[in-house]
Amino acid sequence: MRWNDRRRSDNVEDRRGQSSSASGGGNLPLGLIALLLRTKYGFVVIIVLVIASFMGFDFNSLTGETNQAPQRNEQQSALYNEAADFSSVVLASTEDFWQTIFAQAGKQYSYPKLVLYTNSTTTQCGTGTKIMGPFYCPADRKIYLDLSFYNEMKHSLGGGGEFAQGYVISHEVGHHVQHLLGITTQMREKQQMARSKAEANRLSVKLELQADCFAGMWGHFIAGEGRIDESDLLTAIKTAQAIGDDKLQQQQQGYAVPDSFTHGTAEQRKTWFMRGYNSGSIKSCDTFASSSLN
Repeated sequence: MRWNDRRRSDNVEDRRGQSSSASGGGNLPLGLIALLLRTKYGFVVIIVLVIASFMGFDFNSLTGETNQAPQRNEQQSALYNEAADFSSVVLASTEDFWQTIFAQAGKQYSYPKLVLYTNSTTTQCGTGTKIMGPFYCPADRKIYLDLSFYNEMKHSLGGGGEFAQGYVISHEVGHHVQHLLGITTQMREKQQMARSKAEANRLSVKLELQADCFAGMWGHFIAGEGRIDESDLLTAIKTAQAIGDDKLQQQQQGYAVPDSFTHGTAEQRKTWFMRGYNSGSIKSCDTFASSSLN
């Protein structure tokens, strides 16, 4: 994916290195704990040291240990900075795309913010953690992303790749679009009237597949600018399939439970992404009016 010469977004909030808790120092070494327990007042000293740990004191310096070699830290930092730069370019391209789409419909597009964080952060939807993966919070209109998710994509979610990473961000932007159009609110109201959990889950699937379709529309837009090729497209398709509910449940528990699906199957996610990619039209993404999601 060609992106280095493109505009960066001004709507990126970088919270990397910050924490939603007070912890920050090194962990108390086990060897030091064992030594102190042999002394008369060891237990009291340990309590004091634990408090110091929460205040940020690095106990690794007492043993000459460090979490990582400086060179590795510098290399990792450079990679994450490049990933942050890339994410800003992707967000800018979604701004350009959706601003055009909204203008064509006589509407004003309001930009979301992309929050980059490390491990955990506070949001108006509660505490966000990296185990949640990228997510959109409609209460504050922000997309939250721990950049380490890109590593997870590379190792276990379809192999990653820049266009696949862009797909993930554009999917969350799709949820922002749904919020602006009132689709999310309508879906939540229908869920409240649902007669079963399975019925409520099917509505959630429709919302997620529509966001996939919106992401496909963004892909259609940047493909028209000559910024991706066929290999880029294949990486996005592989990622869409890798995060299908059936694939994830098979990996985690050895079997899939369709009534518990909330995001759609591997094939459904591929199908709706490609529907948006091939058409570039928002009308093609109405999952709620579709008689079949396959």
